[in-house]
Order: sequence, then C-alpha cells, then structure tokens
Amino acid sequence: MTRPETPLRTAAPFPAQQGDQRAPAYCLTEIPESAWSDAGGPRRTWVSRAALLAVLALQAALSLRLSNTAFQDEALYLTAGHAQLDHLLHSAPAPRDYAAYFSGSPQLYPVLAALVDARFGLHGARLMSLCFMLGATGLLYSFTRRLFNERTGLAAAALFAVLQSTVVMGYFATYDAPTVFLLALAAWIVVRTARAPAPAVLLAAPVMLLAVGVKYAAGLYLPTLVALALLTAPPGRGAKALLRPLLLVATTSALLALGVHGTDLLAGVRQTTTARDHGTDGAALLLGRSAEWGALLFLTAVGGAVSYARRGRLHESPTAWRLGGPGRRRRALLGLLLCGTALLAPVYQVHLGTGVSLFKHVGFGLLFAAPMAGVGLTRLVGAHFRHPQLGLALWTTALCLGISQSDSRFANWPDSTAMVRTIAADVNDKGLYLSSTPEVPVYYLRDRTSHDRWRSVFGMDYTDPGGHRYTGDDAYRAAVRDGTFDLVVLDGFTNPRVDRVVTESLRNNPHYRLLAHLTSGEPGGNRDPHRYRIWVRH
Repeated sequence: MTRPETPLRTAAPFPAQQGDQRAPAYCLTEIPESAWSDAGGPRRTWVSRAALLAVLALQAALSLRLSNTAFQDEALYLTAGHAQLDHLLHSAPAPRDYAAYFSGSPQLYPVLAALVDARFGLHGARLMSLCFMLGATGLLYSFTRRLFNERTGLAAAALFAVLQSTVVMGYFATYDAPTVFLLALAAWIVVRTARAPAPAVLLAAPVMLLAVGVKYAAGLYLPTLVALALLTAPPGRGAKALLRPLLLVATTSALLALGVHGTDLLAGVRQTTTARDHGTDGAALLLGRSAEWGALLFLTAVGGAVSYARRGRLHESPTAWRLGGPGRRRRALLGLLLCGTALLAPVYQVHLGTGVSLFKHVGFGLLFAAPMAGVGLTRLVGAHFRHPQLGLALWTTALCLGISQSDSRFANWPDSTAMVRTIAADVNDKGLYLSSTPEVPVYYLRDRTSHDRWRSVFGMDYTDPGGHRYTGDDAYRAAVRDGTFDLVVLDGFTNPRVDRVVTESLRNNPHYRLLAHLTSGEPGGNRDPHRYRIWVRH
C-alpha cells in the first residue's frame, strides 16, 4: 500500500511582533552572475607585467648571445657620427656629404650612436639598440592590450620578441632599432588617445616626423598610423571620428615640410628611398626570403584577423557579451590594415628589385601585424587555455626559426679582428687604399685614417698620369697596374665579381706582394669561413 502524496508546504514566517527589531534568522546571499570579473585588477596587472618582463628578458638574452665585429653599415654610421661631432664641436670639415646617400639624417642617429660609442665602444652602441627594441616590444604589448586584452598583448609581444629581425636589430648599431621604437611609440600614442579629445592625437605627429628623419623608409608606415587613428576612434562618433586622422595628416605634413625646408635631406630621400637605382633581384627570390623570415607570424596574424572579424568577443567571462565594441565592419578593416602593413616592405622592395636590408624592413611591418598575431595565438589556445599545446608548438617554432636565422645573419660577414691588426702598421692619413668594406678599417683605425683615403669595390673613376680616364672595371685594372693603392684588402664576399677583377690585376703585378691570407670562422661550425687577402705595395 502506497502512501498518498501530499503537496509540500513551506513554513510560514513567524509574525513580527510590534516593536521587534531583531534581524531575520536566515537570508540568502546575493549570487554573482559569473565567478570572475572581466574588469582589470591589481593581481591581473602584476601577473601580466611579470609575464612581460619574462618575454623582455628572453628577447634580451637572444640578442646578447650574438657576437661579431662591426658590420660595414655599423662601421659607416658610427664613423659618420664621429665626423659629424667633430664638425659640430670643432668645425672640422666633413670628409663626405653623408646626407646625399644616407638612408636617414646623418645628424640624428649617427651622432647619438657616436656619443655612446666614444664612451662605451661598439658594445655600448649595440646595447642602445637593444634598449630601443625592448622598448618597442613593451609598447607593442601596451597598445595591443588596449586594442584587445592582456593575454593578446602578451601573445603579440612573445611572437614579436623572437623574430629574426627583432633579435638582430636588438644588437645591431644601425638606424633600424630606434626607427622601430619610434613607430611603436607613435602607434601607442594613437591608440592611447583614442577616447581623449581629438587634438590629443597630435602628440603622435612629432614622433612620426622623428621616425622618418631617423630612417626615411619609416614614411612607408605613416598611412597605417593615420588609418589607425580613424579605426580606433570610439564607435558612435560618426563624422567626428574623421577629425583625428585629418588633424594628424595636416600636422605631420606641415612638420615634414618644415623639416626638409632649407636642407638637402630631400635629395637623400630620393637617392636612397624613392628614386634609388633598381636592382636585379627577382620577385620570387625576394618574396621567398620575406616568407622565410616572417611568414609564420604573418599567417598567424591573418588567422587572427579572420577570427576577430567573425567574432569580436575576446573575454571569457559571460558578462563580456554585454561589453560594447567595434562592429564587424570595423573589425574587418582593422585586421586588413594591420596584416596589410606587413606586406608593404616586401612589395616595395620587389618593385625596387633589391634585397638590401629586407630582413630588417620585414620586421617593421610585422610590428603592426603582431597584434593580430596575438589574437590568432590566443584563439588557437582557446578559452580557459583549452589547447595550450597548440600555442606552445607555434611559439616554439617561431623561437627556433628566430634563433637559427639570427645566428646565420650575424655570421654573414667576416670577423675583422685579425685583418685590422695586420694592416694597422701600414695605414696612415696620406696613403690611398682599396677595400671590399672600407668602412670597417676606417672605423677601427679612425685615429689614423679617414673615408677620403679609401676606395670601395662598388664603382670607381680613375685618371692615369697620362690623362686617360677610366670607369668601372677598367678603372680598377688601370689603378692596380699603375700601383696607385698602398694597400688592397679583399674579402671575396662583398662584391665577388669586382674582387675577381682586382685579384687578376694583382697577379704577377710587380708593384704588390701578398701580405697576408687570413681566415675567420670554422668549416662546419656556426660561422662559415671567410677569407681576407691583403696586398701591400712594395
């Protein structure tokens, strides 16, 4: 026999007595909608900062492990900086018109680098580049965090920090590191002032101008910064959103006009950037190298851009559905802008037909693609770190590529220690010398010689004692035949064709004898062997 079911009854509360002030015996606590908050807090801030410091420490370690003597570009810029300092401080005549062929203003980075070099040497100048690149990575994290969130910022910084271009430029005393830092600073200002009054974006204008002054190729990325000023404006402003980019364009244009007025910098821009001679490197070769150095981060950025355009939510908290954000069209345009910027340098150098400095310029564009690569990496890992092994595999691949490519890049020129030591006794301020890379001995022996006493293997004019004028290869043959050079230093690497022409002219020449045949590097090791051959006039 079953017991009949009776409806459950709730106990009626005790009737409150008149004047009774006692609290209820039991009450339910308010239950939050989510167990965590999408708002920032001190703990999240310190955790993200600690992770960023770990990324920066890794980046510094990767750069500091590189080692070699001065590359010819480093030697050229540092020597030019010392010459500019002597000209400014002591009114000494400048040995060359550096502004006519430098790819940046000779009064900016070369002077700063020379000041550091005079006190701390080449290592100090390279450490300054490391500081610039670490600053660029920190700024990348900051403006990516503002565009998306902390996790995306850390992912973007971690990918950018291990790129070959980032690692090499972090220990390379050239224009490139300060230029990347200034571009990152300008992007940070544009993003940081997005919700401020429109004139606040003008703080980025002098930084953009300085970036172009340091290296003219930075002008390629100014349209990206202007478009970023438009796309980062808060939604709902309508036509008022156009005020930020318009102000930025007008002010930057005015500053650029003032910067080139009354100077010969415009001639340098044409000679080295906009109207430079076209090379012979094919499009397939240049695009292949660009893909080798940056395809992994770029493809990750493309995946992040597509994912972000389809779904804008980046926070894992359920309350994030109620957060306002850009619409699908703006998200798609932002992804297109940042990923498209990574293609500017490769496409432009394909147009010029040259691979000169391509490995560095690829890094300029990847600075802007890195935020979308951060989105791609976080989406690959998934919410609540669902697939951490996928993100770790992608980043480890990027790390291995960065290490191997940076090692190869720094082993790409010969160690000049023995060469400089060998020729030091035969170099003075009265002789005339020929070298594959004259910038290197001029830098290390600048207390006893200068640029105007050296000739390179990239073109020469020569007039013999009889008044006959020679150009190109014939100029080298005639000058060697007449015993014009007091010293000849060839490496067989910088310009092999001209080296062969000069070597053939030196063979059985009564004016010269072989002083030394030097080898740097070890076969089968990390550094390929390079050979210096040095001839001295009898």
